[in-house]
Amino acid sequence: LPGEYPYIRGNKKDDNTWYIRQDVRVEEPAEANQKALDLLNKGIDSLGFHIKPKDLSAEYIATLLKDICCDCIEINFTTCQRHSTQLAELLVAYFKEKGYDPNKLYGSINFDPIGKMLQKGKDVSPIISKAKELVEILAEYPHFRCIGVNSLQLNNAGAYIYQELGYALAWGNEYLNRLTEAGVPVNLAAKKIKFNFGISSNYFMEIAKFRAARMLWADIVKEYHPQCNRQPECPNKAEDGTCLCACKMVAHAETSTFNLTLFDAHVNLLRTQTEAMSAALAGVNSITVTPFDKTYETPDDFSERIARNQQLLLKEECHFNKVVDPAAGSYFIENLTISIATQAWELFLKVEDEGGMLEAVKAGKVQEAINASNKARHDSVSKRKEILLGTNQYPNFNEKAGEKAPVEAKCCCGGNHDSCEKPFATLNFDRAASQFEALRLQTEKSGKRPKAFMLTIGNLAMRQARAQFSCNFLACAGYEVIDNLGFPTVEAGVEAAMKAGADIVVICSSDDEYAEYAIPAFKALDGRAIFIVAGAPACMEELKAAGIENFIHVRVNVLDTLKEYNAKLGIK
Repeated sequence: LPGEYPYIRGNKKDDNTWYIRQDVRVEEPAEANQKALDLLNKGIDSLGFHIKPKDLSAEYIATLLKDICCDCIEINFTTCQRHSTQLAELLVAYFKEKGYDPNKLYGSINFDPIGKMLQKGKDVSPIISKAKELVEILAEYPHFRCIGVNSLQLNNAGAYIYQELGYALAWGNEYLNRLTEAGVPVNLAAKKIKFNFGISSNYFMEIAKFRAARMLWADIVKEYHPQCNRQPECPNKAEDGTCLCACKMVAHAETSTFNLTLFDAHVNLLRTQTEAMSAALAGVNSITVTPFDKTYETPDDFSERIARNQQLLLKEECHFNKVVDPAAGSYFIENLTISIATQAWELFLKVEDEGGMLEAVKAGKVQEAINASNKARHDSVSKRKEILLGTNQYPNFNEKAGEKAPVEAKCCCGGNHDSCEKPFATLNFDRAASQFEALRLQTEKSGKRPKAFMLTIGNLAMRQARAQFSCNFLACAGYEVIDNLGFPTVEAGVEAAMKAGADIVVICSSDDEYAEYAIPAFKALDGRAIFIVAGAPACMEELKAAGIENFIHVRVNVLDTLKEYNAKLGIK
C-alpha cells in the first residue's frame, strides 16, 4: 500500500500533496527576501535560494529570511560546496534564535561534490569528508536534508531514463557508504540524502522511473540495516528492528532543459506541463517547473508566473494532489516500472563492481556514457527519430529569432568551460535543439532568406502530401517556402519558380510520375536554382544518372541535408 516499504507506491498515504518550488538567485539579500515573500503570496510553498559564499554571515541569513515562516514551507539552499558547513551552522543558529521546533522544519542544503565534478571537471572529492560534519550539524533536524544527489544534471545532458536512475542510485550509495564509514549511523545518514531528479517528456516512463527509484533506494538502504531509535511501538520498523523510515527516498523533480527550444518557445510550455504531470502522478515530494524562456534569456516575471501556475492548475483544477499513486494496477506502467528498475539496477551493480560512483566519475566513465547518449539523441533529432515540435518538425514558417540567442553556460570562475583547467571530462549540456537552432540562426543572420518553391504536378494526393513534407523539411532551416496548388506542365512550374525568385525548386509528385516529370523539370531549370526531388522513387538511379543529386524523404538526415543546402547557397 502507499506509505509502506518498499514505497513503490509512494511515501504518502493520505493524499498526494507536493511542494511547489521556485528558486531565487540571491544577488542582494533584502531584494531576494522581498521576491520570496511575493512568491509565497502567489502559491509557492517551497523556496530555493542560490547564495554567493562570500556574503555568508548571520546578518545575511537574518535579512534573507526576514518575515518568512520557515516552519510553514520548505526551504532549500545552494552555495559553494566548501561553504556548506558554514551555511548549516548559520541556519541552525538562526532557527534556534527564532525558536523553531526542529520537527517542523523541512528543507535542504545541496551539498554534492560529485555533481560539481561532473559539471566542472575539477577534482573536489576531498571535500566529501565534510559531509559527516554537515550531517552532525543538522542531526537534530529530522526533515532537513543536506546531502544532494543531483541526477538532474544527467537528465539535462541527455541521459536515458535508466541511466539517470542507475547512476543516481550509485551516487546516493557512494555518499551513504562514505558517511557510514566515517561513523555516522546509517539511519541518520540515509535521512540526510535528497535526490534531485530531472523529468523528460517521456510521460509514462517518467512515472515508472520515480516508482522504480523509490523501490530500489529502499532496497539499498535496507541492506545497511538502519536501526530504529524510536519507541518500541514505532509502526514503521521491520521485525529485526530495521528502520523503514530511513528507507524512504525524498525526491525533488525539475523539468528538463535538454528538450527546451529557442524557436517556437511556447511549445516548451507543453513539454514542461506533461513533465510536471508525470512527476506529480508519480508521487514526488516537490517539483520545479523551468520557465519556458530559460534557453534564451533570464526568465522574466511573466514566464515565472506561468511556470508557477502550471503546478497550481494541476493541484487546484486537476486535483492531482488528491489521489495517491493513480498509476497503480495499470499493466503498462507496472511493467515499465519493473523494466526500468531492472536496467537501472544492472547499471548500478556495474558501477559498484568498478569501485563506485566516485571512481567512475574520476575515470570519466559516467561522462563518457552520458555524452554518448547525448550524441545519439542529437543524431536521432537530426534524423527526426526524436521529434522536437517547432524545431525539427512543423516549424513556425515565419518566425524570426530577432535578438534571441542561446544562453551559454558559464563556469563558476566566470569564463566559459573551455578556458578552465579540467583534470577530467565534463558532461555535455548541449540541448537537443541546439544544432537546428544554430543552422536557422545562421540563415537568419546571413541577411538572405532563401526561397523554396514547390513545383507540384501530377497526382493530387501525392503532390499535396509531398509539398507539405517538403515545406516542413526546408522551413527547419528558416527558408521561405512557397506552396502551390499545381501546374499543368513542368515548364509552367519552372517559369513560375523563376518569376518568384526561387533559390530552391522542389518537384512534388508521385513515384510513378517522377520518371516522366523530374528530368524535363531539371533540364528546364538549367541550374538556375537547386533542384530537389521530394521522395525516394524507384527510378532514383535513372534520375541520378541524369544529373539530379538532391532527394529529400523520411530516411535522410534532415540536419546534414540542410547544412549542405546552406553551403550550396553560400550561407555561412
